[in-house]
Amino acid sequence: MRVLLTGGAGYIGSHTAVELAGAAHEVVVFDDLSATSAVAVERIRELAAADVPFVKIDVTDREAVAAAIADTGPFDAIIHLAARKAIGESVAKPLEYYFNNINSTLVMLEMLSRFDIPTFLFSGTGTVYSEQADLPFVETSRTSIDLPNPYSKSKRICEEIMRDYSLTEPDKRLIGLRYFNPIGAHPSGRIGEDPHGIPNNLMPIVARVGSGKLPQVSIFGRDYDTDDGTALRDYIHVVDLARGHLAAIEHARPGLEFFNLGTGRPSSVLELIAAFEAASGIHIPTVDAPRRPGDVQATYCLPDKAAEKLGWRAELDVVQACRDYWRWQENNPGGYDGN
Repeated sequence: MRVLLTGGAGYIGSHTAVELAGAAHEVVVFDDLSATSAVAVERIRELAAADVPFVKIDVTDREAVAAAIADTGPFDAIIHLAARKAIGESVAKPLEYYFNNINSTLVMLEMLSRFDIPTFLFSGTGTVYSEQADLPFVETSRTSIDLPNPYSKSKRICEEIMRDYSLTEPDKRLIGLRYFNPIGAHPSGRIGEDPHGIPNNLMPIVARVGSGKLPQVSIFGRDYDTDDGTALRDYIHVVDLARGHLAAIEHARPGLEFFNLGTGRPSSVLELIAAFEAASGIHIPTVDAPRRPGDVQATYCLPDKAAEKLGWRAELDVVQACRDYWRWQENNPGGYDGN
C-alpha cells in the first residue's frame, strides 16, 4: 500500500512512518516542518531502512498539495496528521488553529476525490468527549462542539465534515482516530517528541525537569476526587499509537467509523512522575498549583472497538514509555537540532 502521511515528520507522524515502512508499506511524508525538523526525516529513513520521500509543504495550500500528489502519487491511503495541537496555544491563537486544522482537512478530503484515493485516516482527539459521567469513554459517548478550547473544537468540526463527506462518497473508507495522551518514544532513542519552546504536556515537562532544563513540575490541582488527588489520564505509548494507525488502514472498510486509541488504564499525574523517576533514577521536584481552567478530573477510554474490529490493543505500559522517553531525552538533550 502506498500511503501519503501528512505531518509525517512530527512526533506521532515519525513513529507512524516507521511502523508503516516496517510493515512493507510505501510512505511519502508531507510536512511544513513548522513544529519539527528535517533531521526527523533522516531518522525515519534510517529506522525504516528505506528512502522515504519527503515534500516540504503547507497542506492548507490546495493547489500546491494537488501538484505534489500528482508528482509523488498514486496513493492508496492518506493518513492526515498535520495539525496545530497545543491546547493552551489554541486559546491564544484561535484563528490560526481553526484555519490550519479545518482547512488542511478540507484540502485532503478534496484530494481523496480528485485523485481517487480510497482510504482516509484522520488524527482526532479524545478531548471531543464532553461528559465526565460517560467515563470510561466509548465511541458512542457524548461529544460536543461546545468544548473548552479551539483545538478540541477544530477536531470535532473536522469529524462533522468527514461525516457529511461520507454521505456523498459512501465507497470511501474514512476513519477517525480519537487519541488519548501519547507519551514515550521509539526504543532506539532516535525519534521522539521535540516540542518547541516551553512544552504544554506533562511528559516533556517531566523530562526537562529530569535533565535540569526546568526546575520543577507544577501539579495543577491536588484536590480531585481520585486516590491521590491528582488528575487521571489515559497515557498511551506512541509506538502503540503508531501501530493503531497501521491496523486502521489495513482494516479499513467503506463508510465512516471512529475508534478510540488508548489503554483503558488511567494513571494519575503523581503515578506518571513516579514511573519516570523509576525509569530515570532521577528525583523530580514538584510544586502544587491551582487547577487550570478547562482541565477535567479524568479522561480515559475503553479501546474494545479497536480490539474487535482492528485487532489492535496497546501493549506497552507507562513504565516502558518513561524508559523510552528518557532514552530519547538523554540521547537528544537539545532535540533534533541540538538547541
